[in-house]
Amino acid sequence: MSFWLARKRSGQQSDHIQRFDPRFWTVNFPRPMMASVVTTAADALRVECSFHHEGELAGLIWESEDTLDHPLLAYETRSDYAHCVLRFRWRSGGVLALDVPHGPTLTIEGRDAEGRKRAWYVRLWNYANGSPTDAQIELRFSELESGFSLPGEAIHPHDIERMFISLAPQGYVEGSEAVLPTRVDGWAEMSAIGCEGEGAMLAIGDVLIPAHGEQIATAYDDSFNQTPARLLRSAEGLGYRGRIVHYVGMSHYFRLEPLGGGHYVSLAGGVLNEPCTAWHRSFAEHAKICDFDVIWSLSYELFDAHCWNDWKQRAHDGSPALTGWEPPSALLSPAHDGAMSYLRQVAKAFVAIAQAAGLPVLFQIGEPWWWVQPDSGAPCLYDTATRAALGGSPAIIADMRAPIDEAQRNVLDAAGALLAQSTAALAQSVRDAAGGAAEILLLAFTPTVLNPRMPELYRANLPMGWAWPAFDRLQLEDYDWLTEGADGERRRGIAFVTQRLGYPVARQDYMAGFVLLAEDAATYWPRIDAALDEARERGVTQRFVWAMPQISRDGYTRLPPPGEDTMIPFDDVAYPLTLGRDAAASAEFSTSVAVTASGHEYRNALWSDARMRYDVGPGIRSEAELGTLIAFFRARYGPARGFRLRDPFDFSSAAMTGTLSASDQRIGTGDGMASRFRLVKNYGEQQRRITRPQPGSIRIAVGAVETAAWRYEAGGWIVFDSAPATGAPITAGYLFDVPVRFAEDRLDVSGVSFAAGEAPSVALIEIREAA
Repeated sequence: MSFWLARKRSGQQSDHIQRFDPRFWTVNFPRPMMASVVTTAADALRVECSFHHEGELAGLIWESEDTLDHPLLAYETRSDYAHCVLRFRWRSGGVLALDVPHGPTLTIEGRDAEGRKRAWYVRLWNYANGSPTDAQIELRFSELESGFSLPGEAIHPHDIERMFISLAPQGYVEGSEAVLPTRVDGWAEMSAIGCEGEGAMLAIGDVLIPAHGEQIATAYDDSFNQTPARLLRSAEGLGYRGRIVHYVGMSHYFRLEPLGGGHYVSLAGGVLNEPCTAWHRSFAEHAKICDFDVIWSLSYELFDAHCWNDWKQRAHDGSPALTGWEPPSALLSPAHDGAMSYLRQVAKAFVAIAQAAGLPVLFQIGEPWWWVQPDSGAPCLYDTATRAALGGSPAIIADMRAPIDEAQRNVLDAAGALLAQSTAALAQSVRDAAGGAAEILLLAFTPTVLNPRMPELYRANLPMGWAWPAFDRLQLEDYDWLTEGADGERRRGIAFVTQRLGYPVARQDYMAGFVLLAEDAATYWPRIDAALDEARERGVTQRFVWAMPQISRDGYTRLPPPGEDTMIPFDDVAYPLTLGRDAAASAEFSTSVAVTASGHEYRNALWSDARMRYDVGPGIRSEAELGTLIAFFRARYGPARGFRLRDPFDFSSAAMTGTLSASDQRIGTGDGMASRFRLVKNYGEQQRRITRPQPGSIRIAVGAVETAAWRYEAGGWIVFDSAPATGAPITAGYLFDVPVRFAEDRLDVSGVSFAAGEAPSVALIEIREAA
């Protein structure tokens, strides 16, 4: 399907918003505190904070440049705030009040009149009218002064990059790392937000792409700093509809309790922290308004710094299962009752949020697995709880890449059974919390669980306890293979999971993505987009793009499909008459030629490949053949339907009409990853795509050795069972037809002329088939 990596808005629909629109404020803060911002009305927002240390503070931020929204939806950059006036009502509790030192301060970051980077600190109490916790505030940017008291230093309002209001806890001590005696939960509200004067309105992208059939994935760890209203506006504007896979994350949802200088996840006082609860309530409510259903995704993963040590999976040497993220997360042991009970409580909390918003309960168990340490290959099956569950002294597996004996194989099978039991218990807890009306989905990441270097790992990480119908839907994700171009591994992975677990394609979902680094966007997004098409073609109805932050950063824009054609565009049948040497063939290019006044020419080739035209009329030799032509023309509805034509002058990979061999045409070079190559025919430096080969004629060689370890895929593709080795030349031999159509809506035949030996003109034209 068509897509676009949009870099900026170029004539697309736009609108205007009031500057300081509540939807576009963000928050930021240091670990381990937590904060969130949500919209509470069209002109109001609320910030929730949970503080754990005396020196923590949060910032409520307005950016002059929109760096978070998709380019087609972003608001314009305007850094001049001169003669602009911001008014709002301020209310707060649990944070420092307006009138005390370190109370809410507007920090303005920008440049002074000489262009030097500067920051100014505007005490909001100096511009407030009311009480320290409930006041009307008016900020005239051309008159603002920095400092604790007035008069102070005038700010420079013409070049402001961003501004933020600081929120500190009661008991705040600047620079202190001391733990607060008890956690402090605070909040602040800005309501009746209004802006007037110069620059009070900002242009903003207002595209609404029609539904294209794909769905979106989000993650709280990536989007906690935004308002849910902003996030869902983007999803809807970019054409995503139906379901949202929302990963609740591993680092921002939990409550914490202090212990020995650290903080660890806790159920004291509730399950979710207050900022997380407020954000997800708003997210669910806005999803309901936008007619999205939310699939709540919970993984077996926690931010390592806050994870209890006995909850972690461990390798045989006691080293914990830590991911490669910086800072790392830890994988929870499926055998640990405390860890698994905690996950079940978290799941129930999100079920309650969904039900309160009137959403159906859709819950994904996201990528539950036994971790394998990337460097050593050691599986993390040996934490204390797992050792006990496996009999106390399970056989040691030090490296999954080494050969596995029977005792070790039994350990893997038993570990898989433990994993299946834990996911079944989590699924049942969701069903119980939902009163039975819940849909449970399981997400498996095939590049890890089916790592070809660890051929026995699937026993532990793809247990038979997951087989259909253990879950309502199976979701598959393979982005490592996808973005690397490992098509053979991807296809084998899907086939293996389907065969092993038995989920029909109607019960399978597919998640395509993601692009970690912006510099890879141009390479990876075409592969992701093609994978969505491929999943649709094999019957997968629920397809998700992972994830919104990368979509917005890179401007990925999936476009709706064209209207369905009620007529079949191509009949895979051959032209019924044999062509002789009397038939005519013409290869044409399209070239623009501009002639200057001096007679010099500038030529531009508009096509990279020639397009063929034929006149097959001279090949008709009898009235019987003429009747066959007329019947064939009518069956094709004239030029409406394409068909195959064997070009009598060029139909072989060997020269033009020679006897083919597997080494005729170079179609690619192996890179150790790619397993899918297009058939082409080379005419010197010019290359022709072959989309209608005769399948039975194809011969393939890799490294000059003919092979049968491949299959043909419609459209002229060769798909190898395994990716050819790096540097190996890939060649092909084949016979081929040309996809053509009748050039005219009318077929003129004169009986008198035909009887006199004059053949009719029957023009055909080559069809450009999609890649």
